[in-house]
Amino acid sequence: MDILSFLLLFAGGLFAGTLGSLLGLGGGIILVPFLTLVMGLPMHQAIATSITAVIATSTAGASMNVRRKTVNIRLGMVLETATVAGAIGGGLTATLLSGTTLTRTFAVLMVIVAAFMLWRSRFHSSTPWGGKGVIPGTFFDEATGETVEYSVHRLPAAMAVSLLAGNISGLLGVGGGIFKVPAMHLVCGMPLKAATATSNFMIGVTAAASAFIYFAHGYLNPTVTSAAILGVLAGSFLGVWLSTKIETRSLSWIFIGVLLFVAIQLFSR
Repeated sequence: MDILSFLLLFAGGLFAGTLGSLLGLGGGIILVPFLTLVMGLPMHQAIATSITAVIATSTAGASMNVRRKTVNIRLGMVLETATVAGAIGGGLTATLLSGTTLTRTFAVLMVIVAAFMLWRSRFHSSTPWGGKGVIPGTFFDEATGETVEYSVHRLPAAMAVSLLAGNISGLLGVGGGIFKVPAMHLVCGMPLKAATATSNFMIGVTAAASAFIYFAHGYLNPTVTSAAILGVLAGSFLGVWLSTKIETRSLSWIFIGVLLFVAIQLFSR
């Protein structure tokens, strides 16, 4: 690998890790298109690299979020049981599909995610459910200087979404946070920062459940993966730090534009 390729991979991983950690999405939604469109990797190799990088994102970001007590560990462990089952099924399915099919599926998924984020932005300042839920939680929001208390509602619905999120993660290497964050925020009534932190805590386990399948089929390129992970790790720490300084709503609008742009590029390709 030449120095330019290394720097490109590091920069792509840095950008993906920052957004992934900040929004609880894992970074795969950015890293997979980057690896296929910019670096020219086959789709299966890009997904394998992304899944490994997602593990790094979760490991780095979750440790900081747990220390800040933003993560609802109890909820994360409950939802992860459904997510891991879906991830294993998705990983097995991906080995049976062509790269073209995976690329088109990914493009459609990005449009859906953009729609989810547009919908989610309407509820950014408040949660749609009140009253007592099944799992309580509290954290200190450093950006506003307030202690936020909440309670988790509609846990069975969140379990169903987590199963789907795990399947998408194993199939496309995107971490599953693209579904889990909106589900925890809109369905369960969690504050957005708690939802993103809990999602970031979960996605590493989800990715690890399907990573061994890609490795067994020889899709993992150690050189490319190592360079990308270095950038993702740096971006993960940066994303967690930014989450204490800025609101996510303005960044979400930028991210929606990026999602739609990349989806168009994948469709045209």
